[in-house]
Amino acid sequence: QAHFVESGGGLVQPGGSLRLSCAVSGFTHNRYSIRWFRQVPGKEPEGVACISGYDGSQFYGDSVKGRFVISKDVARATVDLQMNDLKPEDSGNYYCAEGCVTVRGRLVVPDSGSWGRGTQVTVSS
Repeated sequence: QAHFVESGGGLVQPGGSLRLSCAVSGFTHNRYSIRWFRQVPGKEPEGVACISGYDGSQFYGDSVKGRFVISKDVARATVDLQMNDLKPEDSGNYYCAEGCVTVRGRLVVPDSGSWGRGTQVTVSS
């Protein structure tokens, strides 16, 4: 059973940067795809980025294109999300999970019942 642990969140001022890490375990191969998504309580969850475990292709939500970069480090068994030029609207709980599926140009967010603890990102001055 795959398991994911998010880390790296914190408080940062607008325009700052954070690097989130998703520690992956439970896979017997390296062809796993990973997605990052986020949610503010009371709002609809939003897909942020994903990376394919088969060809390395990446997808980014429109709101983070040009600012966020997702990367996979097989040796460390982590999938990181480098977040630059952070904005207050980037605040929320960030989660990672298996998969990289888009529907109508939007990254699919997994069932909330499968979410882990996530890591909190707060962008505020």
